[in-house]
Amino acid sequence: MTRLRVFPATRPLKGRVEVPSDKSISHRALIMSALASGRSRLQRFSYGEDNVKTLGALRALGVPIEDSGSGVLLVDGVGLDGFHEPSCDIDCGNSGTTMRLLCGVLSAQTFHTRMVGDDSLSGRPMKRVAEPLGLRGALIRGQHHPTKAGDITAPLDVGPLSPGKRLTELEYHLPIASAQVKSALLLSGLFASGPTVISEPLLSRDHTERMLLSIGVPLVTAGTSVRLDPPSHPKALHAFDIELPGDLSAAAFPLVAAALVEGSAVTTINTGTNPSRTGLVDAFKALGVMCIVAPRGSVLNEPLAELMVKYQALRGGLVAGEMATRAIDEIPILCALAARASGVTEITDVAELRVKESDRLATMATVLRSFGVECEERPDGLRIEGRTDRPLQAAHVESHGDHRIAMTAAILGLVADGPTIIDDTDCIATSFPRFVETLRELGAQLEVES
Repeated sequence: MTRLRVFPATRPLKGRVEVPSDKSISHRALIMSALASGRSRLQRFSYGEDNVKTLGALRALGVPIEDSGSGVLLVDGVGLDGFHEPSCDIDCGNSGTTMRLLCGVLSAQTFHTRMVGDDSLSGRPMKRVAEPLGLRGALIRGQHHPTKAGDITAPLDVGPLSPGKRLTELEYHLPIASAQVKSALLLSGLFASGPTVISEPLLSRDHTERMLLSIGVPLVTAGTSVRLDPPSHPKALHAFDIELPGDLSAAAFPLVAAALVEGSAVTTINTGTNPSRTGLVDAFKALGVMCIVAPRGSVLNEPLAELMVKYQALRGGLVAGEMATRAIDEIPILCALAARASGVTEITDVAELRVKESDRLATMATVLRSFGVECEERPDGLRIEGRTDRPLQAAHVESHGDHRIAMTAAILGLVADGPTIIDDTDCIATSFPRFVETLRELGAQLEVES
């Protein structure tokens, strides 16, 4: 186990950096290239632990994947009828995306699969995906959730469907907007006997819809609804080449560091700016961050841009509703902005954060208080009173095994009055393996300790 020691910034942070490829897009590109017919080429694969778990799962299901070791994957798709029964349990590690998306694919197979995860994943709710899949004939069994009566969690036993049986058509309204559940249902729809129609109260990320459309799947979107008709034959999905876009959620950390450290200017290149993900940019505006977005084309219907943030005084604001939904993964690092903004910032409508790698609302409230920031924890958000008249107080905090908490604490440490220590930082590799090196390139001082 490692810990991170972060020293207060003594000079502005400057530079142009490339962030890891988008985790959400990488999961989907791996799965869809496996289901396609022919060889797909995935470039800029970042080897974050979550994506590596999806890669391993597909190999266990019989998909040939060549890995250059330098971020280039060649995936020989097996089509919709080419998966094989794995010889052992599929280990999803800490990746809820791996487990939930593969539920959609594996629920249509005529063999049984058991999916397992680490302690954190084994405490996350899975009824939200198992129940609607069950409505179309899938068989998914889990363990009784330790704290949520009536819910289930990993390990999950999925399938088998009886030989000759197919999943049925489905029309379903998601009670809570969720890209993972929506994607699992759409992926299951590739194998179904009729259409899949999904609606949600707010539009969650639409990476799955964009990618399915780009490889030839009959799909129509209208507002917060999507309809998918099953392909005409098992080899209907086209192979593709993609240079994976940079992850906006990862870009948030160096960009927020620039917003906090006086005199700084940081640019992230090749960054994905899917509109369903840019709640972060809107939240930047709400909190007074100067952020310039320069479009740089697109790949597989995913827009790209360079994002530049320069330091300037921040102000408190409101992050709520549709904006908060589109920035759900960035809420922890937005808390760091709020900690240095004048006045009060209110973050609401994000109760979903209580069932992530940690209870991110409770954990962030604890972290902020450790840095001397006044914070009120609410059922669906936080009320944060910015501390702008003096540096934050140096802190010693615990990541709780949550990569976004660990990285947010590191950014807060740059504007503290002494060295900050963050325990249990191995989890950062989940999404940003070169986090420390990237901040060092910009001029920050961090030490990794065993």
